[in-house]
Amino acid sequence: MAAVEGDLTARQASVAVTVSDIPGISGLAGQSFTTFADLVATHATCRPRHVALTCDERSIDYAEFDARIDRVAAALQRDGIGLGDAVAICAANSIEYVVVFLAALRAGAAVAPVPQSAAPAALAAMVADTGARHLFVDSGVARALESVQPPIAVRLIALDESDTGLGLHDWLGPERSAPTVVAIAPDAPFNIIYSSGTTGVPKGIVQPHRMRWTQIARAVRFGYGPEAVTLISTPLHSNTTLASILPALALGGTVVLMARFDVGRYLALAEQHRVTHTMLVPVQYQRIMAFEEFDRFDLSAYRAKFCTSAPFPAALKREVLERWPGGLVELYGMTEGGGTCVLLGHERPDKLHTVGVPAPLCDMRIIDEQGQECAPGVMGEVVGHSMAMMTGYHRLPALTAAAEWYDRDGKRFIRTGDIGRFDEDGFLVLMDRRKDMIISGGFNVYPSDLESVLREHPDVLEVAVVGVASARWGETPVAFAVPRANVIIDADALREWANARLGKLQRLHAVMVIASLPRSHIGKVLKRELRNTYDRAEQRR
Repeated sequence: MAAVEGDLTARQASVAVTVSDIPGISGLAGQSFTTFADLVATHATCRPRHVALTCDERSIDYAEFDARIDRVAAALQRDGIGLGDAVAICAANSIEYVVVFLAALRAGAAVAPVPQSAAPAALAAMVADTGARHLFVDSGVARALESVQPPIAVRLIALDESDTGLGLHDWLGPERSAPTVVAIAPDAPFNIIYSSGTTGVPKGIVQPHRMRWTQIARAVRFGYGPEAVTLISTPLHSNTTLASILPALALGGTVVLMARFDVGRYLALAEQHRVTHTMLVPVQYQRIMAFEEFDRFDLSAYRAKFCTSAPFPAALKREVLERWPGGLVELYGMTEGGGTCVLLGHERPDKLHTVGVPAPLCDMRIIDEQGQECAPGVMGEVVGHSMAMMTGYHRLPALTAAAEWYDRDGKRFIRTGDIGRFDEDGFLVLMDRRKDMIISGGFNVYPSDLESVLREHPDVLEVAVVGVASARWGETPVAFAVPRANVIIDADALREWANARLGKLQRLHAVMVIASLPRSHIGKVLKRELRNTYDRAEQRR
């Protein structure tokens, strides 16, 4: 590894990765471990004027970025925050958000990015669960917390300098403050990510530094590096976002950050900044491809577009490949970690109905209801093992144990809760979440099979199928269809159309036409809300 020129601090001297034409980035995957804070410090030394972040016409280079991180980290340590502590953040995307996130890591703490879309009581409960003493907010979150009684027992610091709590600049110490260097072990907590709550109360998922390091090392394969420009439009509290923005900054690239997603603005920024990389969820791809002016934007700089977090219909993948330059990479995995599958859609257009093959160093298997491994090609629950695995659910040892599976040799796997099988070429074909599978008359009915048929109807824009209680069958499928613009769908006619194409055991009990599907902040369809919608409609009859 070549030495970096110039005087280095004690922290920078320990850096294991360099940038640009200095050897190191190309060999990142072979490195054992380096902290995120050290990587950023290296870029500040090697390419100080290279733009790190741009948001709302503001930009910050790596030298200033690193200095701001130092100053915030020093203030956190001044307040007694360090190893074993957590720092909570709940705000819209901003440069200040990213600075505080990385500063908490540099101070030795774990970061708890809490979703600002949560109800105030749930937000307060998540912050309390972290044990954080500091909560960095913006004015919107601060107003929401005013309704919480008793008041949330943390120190509020306003990232946007609003008049709630203490303003960030008033809280900070002197300029050029530097934190004490902290030795961070690979298995120390990096962050606590709270699940989207699609299955109930959000759980705090503790991810270690080693897990994030593995993701950074993997990103080299996809062309992330000093010359990459990554457009981020999903919220920073989401693991989907962190899996993209962290490698982008760790490898010395430029991040263009959107405070909120808007299709026209997204495309304009992509053209303006010659964006090379992006991470989007399927519903964003759908809205972008439906945008009437999509084809007038110059998107020729794109190298790789990523997608994760929710089912990505094969037809939509095909449209993206046909109309949008650059590769298309689908990543299948869980916030909890374990196995990851990768589909290079541009290389395997014949496999768009799958989520790809296990990533290097990932061990993924299929198990049955009794926890036994299934024979090749047999459907069952997907489990995975890799270097990128959560430590566990925060303060929930029983739920942590329930999420784990061990093979005969004692190797630890994470259970995904997804039902699937590997095809003859080793590509993973997913059916549904285990909890969403419908058992009708003793037979398994997979909503994804029904949804794929309904999507073929020319009037259907989006669709979701759920199981509802049935006295005769135990459960029976009901579809919720969103019509295309300026189209009126006859629900009974659509049900008859679909049932004529479905197997006898798959037939729909009912179709409900709705304006939009309820989704989480990262685009997952909230099927329990659809079940509640159906139950309320039945009660009114």
